[in-house]
This record gives sequence, structure tokens and C-alpha cells, in this order.
Amino acid sequence: MVSNLHHSSYILLIGCFTSYTYLHESRFPLDDTQSDALAHARGGLVSDLPIYLDGFATLPLAPEARDAMLEVWSRPGNAGSPNASGERAARYIADGRADVAALIGAAPAEIFFTGGATEANNLAVLGAVRRAAPLFPGRRRIVVSAIEHKAVLEPARILENEGFTLTFAPVDDVGRLDLDAFEALLGEDVLLASIMMVNNETGVIQPVAEAAALVHRVGGLFHSDAAQAAGKVEIDVLDLDLDYLSLSAHKCYGPMGVGALYVAAHAPKPLPLIHGGGQQDAVRPGTEPVALIAGFGAAAKAAQQSLERDRRHGETLVAALLEALSSRQLRFRRVTGDAQVVAGSVTIQLVGVDADRLCATAARYVSLSTGSACTSGQIKRSHVLEAIGLSESDSAQVVRIFCHRYQEIDDIKAAAERIATAAARSRLATGEVRQ
Repeated sequence: MVSNLHHSSYILLIGCFTSYTYLHESRFPLDDTQSDALAHARGGLVSDLPIYLDGFATLPLAPEARDAMLEVWSRPGNAGSPNASGERAARYIADGRADVAALIGAAPAEIFFTGGATEANNLAVLGAVRRAAPLFPGRRRIVVSAIEHKAVLEPARILENEGFTLTFAPVDDVGRLDLDAFEALLGEDVLLASIMMVNNETGVIQPVAEAAALVHRVGGLFHSDAAQAAGKVEIDVLDLDLDYLSLSAHKCYGPMGVGALYVAAHAPKPLPLIHGGGQQDAVRPGTEPVALIAGFGAAAKAAQQSLERDRRHGETLVAALLEALSSRQLRFRRVTGDAQVVAGSVTIQLVGVDADRLCATAARYVSLSTGSACTSGQIKRSHVLEAIGLSESDSAQVVRIFCHRYQEIDDIKAAAERIATAAARSRLATGEVRQ
């Protein structure tokens, strides 16, 4: 059963305040309230937290998003209520929708809020295909890349069980979609293709515009999962010519618990996955989580304003990290080779180091991860690294890192020191193969 989006709104502040640990006042000026909060945090619990390099999994809450949510929470209202409080709530939602739309070059009416990118992906894959299938009876094939997030792969497999044919498009040895192979897979039987914009384990930026053009050439619909791209790379859905686009708030410095699906005005509206009061044109019914939407909108607006600054800062931090690791004689290689990656990200193979053991050893001081957080806990090789062609032993030595907006060079140098120390304790024994 899918609950309303607002079910955990008030819980979201727990842990979100820690984003201030890394706030740098000279680059991101604070008002008096924020400055006082930061000063208090630095003198207490927050200073004991590990350096956070797990930005692929989630990012700190932007102060702009925090302030927007606090304002809404102080003024309760249901957007469906016929009173002044309801009207105010509706305005908050409209403003949030407009800011999210502006981030990707869409019209506000094309934005449908969801409980996150997972739901948005399900709505795009399941909902759009089920809506479009009767309109195009000769099209019964779905094409996805081999490196898609499980939130795309699993709905696609459900469609396969419903009688659709599922085709996987390969990537090259640095994790980019093989466009020639992709084009060869397309035909007039394709109903929908889904290619992510930025991979969540490697950070590689995919050739979405080119892929969309190829799909449209054969008359198919195109969806892209942009959870890891929005707020980090420039997106214009019109220039990219997308039919559907999935978004996540907490991957662009917004709150957890809310995402969105862009549905182009010309594209078939997805059939709903849940049913209720008819909100959002009944595409995604349920009481809107006003505070989360306001936070999402504020984060989107802040991301749009700092896009270029964040890009430069992220590239500087990654360069500093790799230089610091090299200076400590830590052997590594970039899994992504010469592929273009989202700024602030790096996926590396630490030669001879057990990556899981490294993450556990360093956990008190540095937050790292070895694969998609949504599938963590499963003793299974990463399907992304497998698709790239890494062996099981090489995959076991890979960590993914994302340096975020609020970190400074000193944070990165300190993290590198801790990683090098943990790596020395996490060496694989000669000939050892992790199962």
C-alpha cells in the first residue's frame, strides 16, 4: 500500500541540520539565524560526524530548503481545503512546482510530484506504457540500458511479465551508452526506451539527447531517470526532446520523501499507480506534502543559481582528493576512464583493497559506499560494474565518491588521510577472492 507523501514530513529534520557542518560562509552567506545555528553546531555534536563523501546516496539539506519547510510547517494547511489556509498551501505548491519546472526548462503543468524518484520511474515505465500500449498496438518492446537503476529495471521486468519484450542496451568499458549498439536495437516495435542521464554508481553522463533522437526516429517514447543529474548538470527538456523525466529532491540538496515526474505536454499521461482524491489530474493522487514540495522547490532554485559554481567547486574537490590519495602512495584507477562525469564525483578501483572492508574500517571518520545504496545489504556484484566489464575481483575493489557543495579542501585532505589509513588495513590477501 502506498501512503500519502506527507506521512513522514516532520521526521525529515532529523539529521538534515547536519548539512551546516560543511557550510562555508564566504561562499554561501548566512543570515543571523543560520550563522547562530552553525556556530552552535560546530561547538557540539556535529563536529564529531564523519566526513560525508556518499553524495550519490543523498546530499545535505540546503539551508534554503530547510527554511522553506520550516515556514510551511509553521502555517498548516491542506491545498484541497476551501479556506485561506488551503489557498496559502496551494500557493506554496504552485511556487514549488514552478521552481522545479524552471530547473529543467519545463512548464509547471508538466510537473507531477511523487514520493521520490523510485515512484517517478515506476510511474513513467509502468504508467506510461500501460497508457500508451492501446494507442500503439504494434509496439510491444521496451528498451533500457544495462546500467539503469533498479527503480527502472524492476518495473521493466514487470512489463515483461505482462507480455512486453524487454531489451537491454549495452555500455562501453567506461560506462557510456553504446549508441551504435543502441540504434541497432531500435525498430518500429519499440514503445518506450529509458536511458538514465547520470549513472548513480559511476557518475558518467549519458548521451541522452542522441538516444532520444534515435528513439523518436522510430516513433517510440523516451524516458530518462535524472535523479543524479538534476541540479548538477544543465537540463533543458525541450532541447533534449524528452517525453518523461524523473527527479529526486534529496539528490539535489532537497528533502527526502519527494520527487517528481516531468510529462511533456505532447506525451501520453501515465495511468496512475494509486487511486484516490484526484489530485494532480489524478496522475498521482493523494494529499500533497506542502512542506516537502516547498523544500524541493527551494533546493531546485538554489541549485539553478549555483550550477556553475558547484561544478567548479566539485571538480576542485575531486582533483584535491585524487592528488592527496596519490601522495600517500595509494594505488588506484578511475573506473570511468576518459568519460565525462558529473562534477564532484569519482569512482575508483583501489588496487588490492577490499572496498567493503575499507568502508567499514573508515566509517567512523569518512562516509563512503561501494554501490547503489538502494540495493545495499545484498551480497551481489554490482550490475553496473558487471555491465562495464569489470571482473568480480576488480568490482570488489571499487568505491564511489561524491564531494558536495558545502565541503572544503581541508575536509577532502582529512578524508584522504583516513581513506589511506583504512586502505592499509583492508588489503586483500594474495590470491584472495571475495565471494
